[in-house]
Amino acid sequence: MERKHKVIALPRLNRLSPTLESTALKLMEEAGELAQAIGKLRGLSGEACPVDERAVMEKVTRELLDVAQTAVSMMFVLEEQYGIDIESALEQHIQKLIAKGYLAP
Repeated sequence: MERKHKVIALPRLNRLSPTLESTALKLMEEAGELAQAIGKLRGLSGEACPVDERAVMEKVTRELLDVAQTAVSMMFVLEEQYGIDIESALEQHIQKLIAKGYLAP
């Protein structure tokens, strides 16, 4: 069975000096904005206005990419400030997914 991958390459932001804590807070903020965008589509915001599904999906996509960028920024923090080998951690993560049955070996 062929595994599908979604590969994105996001840059290291060079006009910020992120810390583990500031990046974690930003990640939570961005995840909240993603949840808010999805909630708007599902009418969970309490608003009684019609929504353009395409416009909402585009907003969801933008917020998802903000989450991804912030997660990548945290990876750079872990590598640069704490010496973590993200490539090795990624391999371990994939092995964990296989062990849990989420991926076929």
